[in-house]
Amino acid sequence: MTVMAVVSAVGLVIDDRVLAGAAIWFKPFKFAVSFVVYALALAWMLTLVTRGRRVGWWAGTVVAVACLAEMAIITGQVIRGKRSHFNHATPFDEALFNAMAVTVVVLWTGTLVIAVLLLRARMADRAAAWAIRSGVLLALVGAAFGFLMTQPTPEQRAAGNLDTADVIGAHAVGVPDGGPSMPLTGWSTTGGDLRIPHFVGMHALQLLPLLLLALISLAPRFARLRDPRVRLRLVQVASASYAALVALVTWQALRGQPLVHPDGATLGAAALLVAATAAGGLLALRTPRGDRRPGPRTGPAPGHHPGPDPVPGPSPVPDPKSDSTETKELVT
Repeated sequence: MTVMAVVSAVGLVIDDRVLAGAAIWFKPFKFAVSFVVYALALAWMLTLVTRGRRVGWWAGTVVAVACLAEMAIITGQVIRGKRSHFNHATPFDEALFNAMAVTVVVLWTGTLVIAVLLLRARMADRAAAWAIRSGVLLALVGAAFGFLMTQPTPEQRAAGNLDTADVIGAHAVGVPDGGPSMPLTGWSTTGGDLRIPHFVGMHALQLLPLLLLALISLAPRFARLRDPRVRLRLVQVASASYAALVALVTWQALRGQPLVHPDGATLGAAALLVAATAAGGLLALRTPRGDRRPGPRTGPAPGHHPGPDPVPGPSPVPDPKSDSTETKELVT
């Protein structure tokens, strides 16, 4: 995948062809980079599996093979100058797209198996367990949005020629694919785009564990972060907020609204999400009541009034003559 990322980057420089409104090598470049990051995260997570390691190894291998197969089809179509996704122009193009759909299902299923193994794994650090498990589950949700893109759009259904259409499915909502888009990401700036929740959800796999690593690295400088319970609560807040963010961008995309032009409802929901996240973070950083116990006493006990400090020096030695004189006086 790293090699394919490099090849695609070179293609972006030397090949000026444009397909569906974007540089023709842009799609394989994005997919190659995404697969590299995705595979590295899953490979690390598989080292944390304590039961079913062999099953995990096979699941990871299946995911890697599925990624390679999908990249081979995408790159092959680029070389041919054809669309890889949603292409039904010829029986061959349709067969390739159907093969890609199979690789996506296999990839998703392999990730699901790894997620189950991680849910069953014994992890000493509860914050790490929460970050990893939440990340892989949200990644599964994000990957599932790919299935929505393969369905015919309302405009395609209204045209009534699905049996002979060259393109069935789209990532844009409310506008045709290939219109004005954001730089780097290629997300639509005139309509909704299902690639946004797809991207945000899948990359929870890396971002939530990275958040935990950041908290651990900051712990020597901030005393509150040294408490594993505080880190756990912060990771829980972050996981819930991330899930809400995935839901928000999905809702926005399905309404045909571009990410960069939110309406009042979207802005209001985003403000509530930010406020809830901030409040949750502050509550997570508070010291629990059970931990607010007074330290040991170092001063004198109540009611004790110490006299002047004794003069340091050797203890006095009793004088036997003095004792005998005092005794005689008492007897007299």
